[in-house]
Amino acid sequence: MNVLFIASECAPFVKTGGLADVIGALPKALDSFDVKTKVLLPAYPAFDRLVSAGKVVLEIPALHGGPANLVSITAEGIDLLLLDAPHLYDRTGGLYIDESGRDWQDNHLRFGALCEVGAAIGQGKLKNWPVDLIHIHDWQAGLVPAYLQQSKAPAPPCVTTIHNIAFQGIFEPSSLKQLGLDESFFTLDGLEYFGKVSFLKSAVAYSEKITTVSPTYAQEILKSSFGMGFEGLLQSRKDDLTGILNGIDLEGWNPQTDPALAAPYAKKSMKGKSKNRAALFKRFGLKATKTAPLFCVISRLSSQKGLDLLLQAIPGLVERGAKLAVLGSGDKELEVGFLEAAQKYPDSVGVVLGYDEPLAHLFQGGSNAILIPSRFEPCGLTQLYAMRYGTLPIVARTGGLADTVIDANEAALTAACATGLQFAPDDANALDLAIAKTCALFKQPTVWEKMVQNSMAQENGWAGSAAKYIELYQELIERAKEPSSQ
Repeated sequence: MNVLFIASECAPFVKTGGLADVIGALPKALDSFDVKTKVLLPAYPAFDRLVSAGKVVLEIPALHGGPANLVSITAEGIDLLLLDAPHLYDRTGGLYIDESGRDWQDNHLRFGALCEVGAAIGQGKLKNWPVDLIHIHDWQAGLVPAYLQQSKAPAPPCVTTIHNIAFQGIFEPSSLKQLGLDESFFTLDGLEYFGKVSFLKSAVAYSEKITTVSPTYAQEILKSSFGMGFEGLLQSRKDDLTGILNGIDLEGWNPQTDPALAAPYAKKSMKGKSKNRAALFKRFGLKATKTAPLFCVISRLSSQKGLDLLLQAIPGLVERGAKLAVLGSGDKELEVGFLEAAQKYPDSVGVVLGYDEPLAHLFQGGSNAILIPSRFEPCGLTQLYAMRYGTLPIVARTGGLADTVIDANEAALTAACATGLQFAPDDANALDLAIAKTCALFKQPTVWEKMVQNSMAQENGWAGSAAKYIELYQELIERAKEPSSQ
């Protein structure tokens, strides 16, 4: 089975969030089931070395303002197809935003080009690699099924995965003509979204199947409170919607072998974790304590992530003797708020603005608990990394957080199966109560150690979820072979 992945980022090459982690791990998991994937990505400057070393497998004389090449190369165990179009991707700034923090004005062309080429590959442009199924990810790949529809040529089935429905790829109606798509797509049943064009709506409307990254989130987005305006369309497609939980790369996130840690450790030998905790105390100049937990945050700083609630809860956290280490960036108001908290409580709160992958690993290895108070969370990966490292997740009861963390309620504590804490509703008081309960549990070493052991025993790799994707792929491929589908 040959599956073409189309996405806008992939770890470890380029990353802004959890999407990149999924694209960097799932193809390798599928390969162990004899599913051969190729991952189509824009050739950002980070790929320059790979583009130079790769093989040009397709020349494109004109692609939205300039020539382009499709370059094939294998790196980090992934078969990559890099769309080398310097006029679209060779620029300083972020993947989606310029140096001033604004969206690139030609994002519709940049990712429309990715979709157009992806659709062409799906329909046989690459010799000797027939595509059985196309798997697209988020809005940046969302126009692929529209291009397939427009061509009317035979095409493989298409699966869309929504990693976060809040990001919808919205552009002016005039973008359709620029992208070479017929105006007939601009309808309520097509790409039209409140008078604009939505790439994500194309994916939801025209893909054969829609998945999202946790079972609970798949149910949540059918409601107006989570659907971001897509709930009506998703309700009409609910029979084709399923939630498949994300996994993590168990090799890249392994406390026994992680080079970013001050000391390795394992479920059966936890001594090294205290050394990592000491390294974090030293890193931030925090006053060491043995009677209260060290909490951490590794996150985009935004209201979606509920970090405004954490700012309100910091005084209570400090009053209980606990410590807090924060790694992230985002909303300026929140950045300022956490920096001010670090200045106000220098012995208890440490903050690093930005993202540092090795430091993120040390946070997971050295903290006792991680705070994830998200207002909505499609899946979340940080809680899965945390459990792998014996760092208890304290999470809001939503999306994939609800699906992956066993709350330390009375029944779970009695059954000795808890792996963290859940709280609801999403307000500062509920978060404060969860922090208070965490501090109380930390003072019960036997209970705490059992929860740590439980969390590290969880099977959070990709094997189970990869098998579910393959089952979905096979269903669609077999359906496509039926005479009625022709």
